[in-house]
Amino acid sequence: MRDLRESCRIAVIQAAPVMFDKAACTVKAVELIRAAAAERAELIVFPELFIPGYPYGMTFGFTVGSRTAPGRKDWGLYYDNSILVPGPETEVLARAAREARAYVSIGVSERDHVNATLYNTNLIFSPEGELLTVHRKLKPTGAERVVWGDADRHYFPIAQTPWGPMASLICWESYMPLARVALYEKGITLYLSPNTNDNEEWQSTIRHIAIEGHCFFINCDMVFTRDMYPAGLHCPEEIGRLPDIVCRGGSCVVDPYGHYVTQPVWDREAVILADLDLTQVPRSRMEFDGCGHYSRPDVLKLTVDDR
Repeated sequence: MRDLRESCRIAVIQAAPVMFDKAACTVKAVELIRAAAAERAELIVFPELFIPGYPYGMTFGFTVGSRTAPGRKDWGLYYDNSILVPGPETEVLARAAREARAYVSIGVSERDHVNATLYNTNLIFSPEGELLTVHRKLKPTGAERVVWGDADRHYFPIAQTPWGPMASLICWESYMPLARVALYEKGITLYLSPNTNDNEEWQSTIRHIAIEGHCFFINCDMVFTRDMYPAGLHCPEEIGRLPDIVCRGGSCVVDPYGHYVTQPVWDREAVILADLDLTQVPRSRMEFDGCGHYSRPDVLKLTVDDR
């Protein structure tokens, strides 16, 4: 492992998107980047699908073998507010990262430049404003598959940082053991997890992964309420069945030993600051280095398509 900068100030952004409004979401993201920069954050992490929000509870009129015209209109609204990568919104975000002199990770709904497929995507920008990595979610979870397609490229990109290799897996991708190993094999020290997963069991998962990979696990969730859905959607019954707080958050940072650096934050927006001690990463691997001295490549091998 190459020498690492010993400390990193991180800002985990637990915030509500402006649902189905890419312009307003982008403006809010820039404001939050500036707020985090004012706290001297060097790495700023946003949740999954911050632009234009996660359409929790919506079916878009899909049932097995049929669709509805009103659902198609709602999907069209979401499609129109998904963004091109690169595109106008990424230019704004890149400029904000450059002005903040910070790495910025943010989840977006990506609209393909050629076809009409959407992807659940995470972007990482450098402090120079360069778009370093584009990661498309390998397999959308459950009914997400009626909204977003499987990744066709950008499987396991790595951002090289002063604190070591950094990468993201989106929400339940982290339940895919081989996907985790694909990142461990690249030596990641910072494991970013933009997600919409506010259940108790998830907290056990993230602490396990931090220990398994002996890396810092950045758990970044959003918080939003039922009344934040835009007026005029064609599914009032679906929205009406949702709880008042649709996603409660739970964002936090876990160290390479599985201990909370910051406790989970629930039911409110927050900019969660933490100072990470990167010397913990190599020291934590003294007795267990899952893709190093504790591996058996003569017995177990992983083949990765790294497009």
